[in-house]
Amino acid sequence: MAPYESDRTAGAEGLLDEADDVRAGRRKAARYVVPVAVVGVAAATIGLVPALADSGDPSLPKITAEQLIEKIAKSDVQQLSGTVKVSTDLGLPSLGGLESGMLSGATEGSGGSSADPQSKLMELASGTHTVRVAADGPDKAKVSVLENAAEYSIIHNGNDVWAYDSKSNEVYHSTAPAAEKGEEKAPKDVPTTPKELADEALKSVDDTTSVTVDGTAQVAGRDAYKLLIKPKQSGSTVGAITVAVDAKTGVPLKFTLVPTSGGAAVVDAGFTQVAFAKPAASTFDFTPPKGAKVTEDKDGKDTKESKESKAPESAPSHGDLGKGLDGLKTIGKGWSTIAEFDTGGQGMPSGSSSEGGDVSGFLNSLGDHVKGKFGSGTVFSTRLVNALITDDGKVYAGAVTKDALVKAANAAH
Repeated sequence: MAPYESDRTAGAEGLLDEADDVRAGRRKAARYVVPVAVVGVAAATIGLVPALADSGDPSLPKITAEQLIEKIAKSDVQQLSGTVKVSTDLGLPSLGGLESGMLSGATEGSGGSSADPQSKLMELASGTHTVRVAADGPDKAKVSVLENAAEYSIIHNGNDVWAYDSKSNEVYHSTAPAAEKGEEKAPKDVPTTPKELADEALKSVDDTTSVTVDGTAQVAGRDAYKLLIKPKQSGSTVGAITVAVDAKTGVPLKFTLVPTSGGAAVVDAGFTQVAFAKPAASTFDFTPPKGAKVTEDKDGKDTKESKESKAPESAPSHGDLGKGLDGLKTIGKGWSTIAEFDTGGQGMPSGSSSEGGDVSGFLNSLGDHVKGKFGSGTVFSTRLVNALITDDGKVYAGAVTKDALVKAANAAH
């Protein structure tokens, strides 16, 4: 039952447009973390994830969906600390040695430091993780991933960004200019928070989306409204999004992804503890431990000289892979959008380990061979993102069903 139901109308989209000014300069929505093998062909289409808030029924004033979206957009909390539980279940087979190989490759590409944030992506792509977060304005932030007898932390304090892996006793250091007014310069490639996930999901709100207020809940001891987001289109693998929004501050407290196929959530990220008081200044202090290996990110230094020497276009980041692909175009709109691009006729890696190796074996374990007007190809599936790679090297990817990909590939030929 939805006691405060209010169907999504064009008015909500207008509120989102107005909210651009409110959110200007804030950190752009965080990336949705999936294994490198899959994200390499599907990253251009990832941008939304569904959520179900904790049960509970606090008595709160009625609010419309438009008002709740506006409340999120205008939320300006600068100080908080808390613990976030993040669970990811893409339905992937065990990565085994392939995961180690990919992590090793990521580490080598980052100057050989296991503390580089990029080398941690695969570890956060599956399973359940406990993350501690703290923030004090746009120039101070800390994210710590708690592991068995170890901890991985990213600390942003002024111009410095430090990453520390206690397991390997390695430190990664880069610099960033102090944030301008209203602009966050927090480290990227860190576990996404409910706020970041909600921001990304709201970008997908248009006339292909139904948005309602689906009652209330209590999350981390705080009263919250539940914003329910559902695709109106068929063919999407996204089932619904429910964001639990703090009734007082407008901060999203919980975010969970549920696919159309049902079952456990694909992504479930929510605070188990949260406070909106100013964290202690020492929270953001960091000095490399004695004996730690320290790697400096020379390319990340935003000095005058480095700015002048930078290439006009840098390589795309993990959350922005699609922008670096030649000939990238999209098919359809809204939740059924499919990214199409050409790998240059290379098709799938295959054959000996020197040609494809463990990567080929891993991809084939996910693959479903299909045929159509495009010839033949393989569909690689997770519970959220699917990608069709044809034998002539064309790729069709999105948060859509296998049938939708095959239909799009047929229509393109």
